[in-house]
Amino acid sequence: MDERILFYGTPEFAVGCLDYLRSSGVNIIGVVTAPDKKSGRGRKLNYSPVKKYALSQNIPIFQPTNLKSIEFQQTLEKLQPDIQVVVAFRMLPKQVWSFPPKGTLNLHSSLLPNYRGAAPINWVLINGEKKTGVTTFMIDEKIDTGQILLQKTIKILPQDTFSMLYPKVLEHGKILLAETIRKMISRDIIPIEQNTTGYEKKAPKLTSENTRINWDLPLIKIERLIRGLEPNPGAWTFFDNGQNKNLRMKILRAEIKTFESHEKPYQITINQKKMLITHHQGHLQCKYIQLEGKKTMDVKSLLNGYTFLQGSKVL
Repeated sequence: MDERILFYGTPEFAVGCLDYLRSSGVNIIGVVTAPDKKSGRGRKLNYSPVKKYALSQNIPIFQPTNLKSIEFQQTLEKLQPDIQVVVAFRMLPKQVWSFPPKGTLNLHSSLLPNYRGAAPINWVLINGEKKTGVTTFMIDEKIDTGQILLQKTIKILPQDTFSMLYPKVLEHGKILLAETIRKMISRDIIPIEQNTTGYEKKAPKLTSENTRINWDLPLIKIERLIRGLEPNPGAWTFFDNGQNKNLRMKILRAEIKTFESHEKPYQITINQKKMLITHHQGHLQCKYIQLEGKKTMDVKSLLNGYTFLQGSKVL
């Protein structure tokens, strides 16, 4: 493909798409990614996954702090991209997304117009959907509202967690992205408006508030939250370890046990190296957990060195 493609992206998901595009013969003239950040005790400068990949492949890298700046506009003038491709990047201003003659397209990890927002793969699991998908669309003034180019449906299995669904979405997404670019170049694609009803579900950014387990919810909703947030950021809860001291714990994998409980709800009980949390609908058996400041462990290994005192309960 001779058309000049400028790629925008930051996380590992974007790397998977970028690598596939290059292997498919797409002419990537450069990547635009997030500025480097300092983190950790030594305030070490960290590169985004896309930058690391671009460095390894000798792809020109651009890291504007201000996408509206004259400097970045001059960069676009110099590069003269025919098409811009966006995968998991921040919102582009109009002077950027409207620059290339054939437009700017985005890959989104849901069947738009459902699950607009930052975390669609997580939220389809949290909400118990039976299917999801990927969508390519033209960027416009608002977030995830542009005309749809192509879509692909993906079946969600009952046991799927985020870490299981993510690679399926990436695999279908990168293929759809390459197909979309080919069809845009050959003018074999007709964008269509998103058909909204007002009942679409959202995929907001994950926060400390919306990832906390509400133990008053039905067990199935608690189990879905855990699957949708595994392995990161993880569904979390406070618990009292029998000493009136609130500690933080993430539950990364769990299974519903619906046998009747005669104990008070929300008690942590240990039986034969198994960890159960009582609930008014039965029990939640925890398989993998992470105590605050500790690494993730399977429950059996954790219980070899940690004791939940009698009276321990989730909060």
